[in-house]
Amino acid sequence: MVRDAYYYAIPLVAAGALIGWLTAPLWAFPAWLLAAFFLWFFRDPERVVAGEPGALVSPADGKVTDVSPVTVDGVTRTRISIFLNVFNVHVNRSPIAGTIRDVKYHKGKFVNAMNAASAEQNEQNVVTVEGDGQTVIFKQIAGLLARRIVFNKKVGDRVERGERVGLIKFGSRVDVVLDASADLRIKVGDHVKGGASVLARLRTHPEFAEAGSAGKTTQGAR
Repeated sequence: MVRDAYYYAIPLVAAGALIGWLTAPLWAFPAWLLAAFFLWFFRDPERVVAGEPGALVSPADGKVTDVSPVTVDGVTRTRISIFLNVFNVHVNRSPIAGTIRDVKYHKGKFVNAMNAASAEQNEQNVVTVEGDGQTVIFKQIAGLLARRIVFNKKVGDRVERGERVGLIKFGSRVDVVLDASADLRIKVGDHVKGGASVLARLRTHPEFAEAGSAGKTTQGAR
């Protein structure tokens, strides 16, 4: 469980106890119910991270809402968009193993994350990870309800595939921008799990030609 759960839950439990003491236990129930919701919302389950060479895993739980070409610095790349509703796990994970090369936080709007405009207009954290000859960008994008983006790494840090790197509070969106030559493993409408679901296989990985379609799995990175 993410420690933020206690920041929300403990005051609510205390408020419920006070309300129940001053009035009747029944009136404490709404505060306790909301506390239970926050404890559930900030859950952080262990995941078995795909060990398949070249695998790019989902950085978040949610639904794939868009797979489309985008132009980045004059180069055509593929963007995969994942929408997180309030019921999804909101912990974010690194899509590949590598080194954090850049982190840029952009202030912006809080448009509904289902809206395509949110990818450019909304408040977001843009992270560039470089590893195994590939550069992958993923964006933590605030949504209509999300008002805080958390990222726990800094430029120069080494991350493992599927390692926890932060979270977005409440409804939000995560975009992954990768090489256009990657072999996609998902489609629009698919539901994915952070660290466990393989979004694509990167073709320039040195072991790509030898690995075949089957891959091993490893226990989720912390």
